[in-house]
Amino acid sequence: MALSRIERILILAKTYPSPSAQYVETSCVAGITDKGCMRRLYPVPFRLIEDGQQFKKWQWVEVRVEKAGNDRRPESHKIYVDTLACGQQVDTQHEWAERRDWVSKAPSFDSFTAMDAARSEEGLSLAMLRPARIISLDITAARHTDWTDEEREKLTRQQMELFSEAEARREVKGLRKIPFDFYYRYVCNTPDGNVEHRHKIVDWEAGALFWNCRKKYGADWQAPFRAKLEAELTGKDLTFLMGNLHRFQDQWLIVSLIYPPKQTPEASAQGALF
Repeated sequence: MALSRIERILILAKTYPSPSAQYVETSCVAGITDKGCMRRLYPVPFRLIEDGQQFKKWQWVEVRVEKAGNDRRPESHKIYVDTLACGQQVDTQHEWAERRDWVSKAPSFDSFTAMDAARSEEGLSLAMLRPARIISLDITAARHTDWTDEEREKLTRQQMELFSEAEARREVKGLRKIPFDFYYRYVCNTPDGNVEHRHKIVDWEAGALFWNCRKKYGADWQAPFRAKLEAELTGKDLTFLMGNLHRFQDQWLIVSLIYPPKQTPEASAQGALF
């Protein structure tokens, strides 16, 4: 029988629910403990994931967890939502110094191939990936512009772990579906040369950015959306927090975008000294 315990966890990822994608879990919350262990947390009410709600990315939470019994991925843990207590947010002072420190404690790779090898050999299912170069942001229309009945049922079933059926359906009713899918095409350096990859972005921030751009610019939303994800972020030290899927673990998603400013050689040297 799994033993529960209280853990302090820094939230690094909140994903937008996407039950329509083949084999994709409906949502993911992930972070790192104050002991440096990666955690995937569920079930979490959608209203706690949304921007401006109970907890945010880069915020410490304290919560009772236990290893998920039906998910063999070592990072996957069940949480007891009624024990959740929110703590301080980690700020961006000194060029993300504290945030960089915590990110550095997570498993990290410069090559997707090497990361997936660690998944195959060690069961790794959450890790940082630093691409050598972003080629482009691909935007494709979703197959359906609104939730299908099947998708709503998937979303409702997840929330029914936390609420009554009526409450779960109310929770899902207010959740808007993003009618587009977003992908980064990028290059990783490997001993065999550059290798190109393409992965879907499911970070809640990308979804929130879409709705903000859509509200402000209407049909012209793509230009400001691309300005952020394709121009601004690619000019930073962009890192992906990658997470794989429960049923098909060789399939990965970009569950969070981590984008500290690029460090000068002098700043990097100082960081190594102090």
